[in-house]
Amino acid sequence: MRVMPHIEELPYALYRADQVREFDRIAIEEFNIPGAELMERAGSRAYQFMQDRWPDLSEIVVVCGMGNNGGDGYVVARLASQAGIRVRVLQLGDALQLKGDALIMAESWTALGHPIEPFEKLGKTDLIVDAILGTGLERDVRGDWASAIEQINRHPANVFAIDIPSGLHADTGRIMGCAIEARASISFIGLKQGMFTGRGPDCCGEIVFDALEIPARVYAHQRLACKRIDWQKRSSLILPRRRTAHKGDFGHLLVIAGDRGYPGAARLAAEAAARSGAGLVTLATHPDHAHCLNLGRPELMVRGVTGVEELEQLMDRADALVLGPGLGRNEWGEMCHRAASGFTLPLVIDADGLNWLADQPRRRENWILTPHPGEASRLLGCDIARVENDRFSAVEEIQQRFGGVVVLKGAGTLIGDGSAQPTSLCSDGNPGMATGGSGDVLSGIIGAMIAQGHPGLEAAELGVCLHAAAGDRAAIKGEIGLLAGDLLPEIRTLLNGIGDSV
Repeated sequence: MRVMPHIEELPYALYRADQVREFDRIAIEEFNIPGAELMERAGSRAYQFMQDRWPDLSEIVVVCGMGNNGGDGYVVARLASQAGIRVRVLQLGDALQLKGDALIMAESWTALGHPIEPFEKLGKTDLIVDAILGTGLERDVRGDWASAIEQINRHPANVFAIDIPSGLHADTGRIMGCAIEARASISFIGLKQGMFTGRGPDCCGEIVFDALEIPARVYAHQRLACKRIDWQKRSSLILPRRRTAHKGDFGHLLVIAGDRGYPGAARLAAEAAARSGAGLVTLATHPDHAHCLNLGRPELMVRGVTGVEELEQLMDRADALVLGPGLGRNEWGEMCHRAASGFTLPLVIDADGLNWLADQPRRRENWILTPHPGEASRLLGCDIARVENDRFSAVEEIQQRFGGVVVLKGAGTLIGDGSAQPTSLCSDGNPGMATGGSGDVLSGIIGAMIAQGHPGLEAAELGVCLHAAAGDRAAIKGEIGLLAGDLLPEIRTLLNGIGDSV
């Protein structure tokens, strides 16, 4: 069974591979820490975690590549052998061609009388240590290397990846042809942003980190590429309410949603907004189901609308808008899109609102766009694979074309506003949230944050983190069968600080 990344106590700063390599160079050349010493530290930390995570190991296989990642593996092999664990080292590539610090560690292994075997078959083992490829991978894995990775993934033993799972692109989270599917991964010096988005969470499993005692001054040489965010970090932006507060203090949100046949999306977005603290929530929806949408939630004000003039009257009284959940691609949805486009209120656009925007592109600075990869591909006029292969670039391109704040949903949701601020990456959430209506809940939460006066980027980050944390709480009873509506009671709990996020 897959485990979700373990992210407690991890740094919030994320970096690209070239930045981490630069930290490594600075530590060696400017702070006089020998490369072999850093490799020894990395192997030692990996071995310590391995022993803590799997304390009953009797035999392991360490699969080494030709670079420094392989050198780390040789250190793990030596320490495990000295502790009485049976160890086999399988080498991919010609061991006679090893160089530098990796050669030093390989010689330390063979000096103890241990052989280096060419990679052929894994055989029986309790654990496989992946020390094949590091963070510098820029082309697809092929040939013997791909065959080895595929054999490792088929083996029943758990896999422990050193620094990053082999075959995973450190910057984008893209699988480069094939990649190790690890049970746990230990990352060194700087966390790589690709471990937390794209296919990174699938490949990495539980994530732990060690800075290898690098001096803090080393990190001042680089600006972080991405910042990891979560509810624990962002919840301090939710302030206690004054005793004399009234509903007008917390904004009036208008949700424009729900063409004929899609009332559920409209209801989920509107109720999520109300649970997220908006003072008033009005739902403008198709007349066919307006009469029943608030039967179970009478606090929502529901209006069936048929034309632009009716919508304009409602928008005149609102502080912010949500457009798109269940909007549809028919005449009614087009009318709603046209009406909302004529107002300058802060706006969250989701679902079919984004599809209408793709058809009729324009730019605004006071909106928040919340596409999933399919909607992002339509906004960019490309296929979904291109979006998923580099989610960071996709966020940047959408923001440059359309302005405002962009929230690219998915595992490792990304948030960018085109400013000098690094892209934000939410590391909370779980696969149970991949269900119909989850995005509608998110749009309602973000809309409520805007209505309550949070600026665009802050509202998006708050909304994404609250949504993900609520999903994690709802998943305590299991991810399979989790419904979008299960998040609603958890939103209130988290906003009031009654329980910690998980």
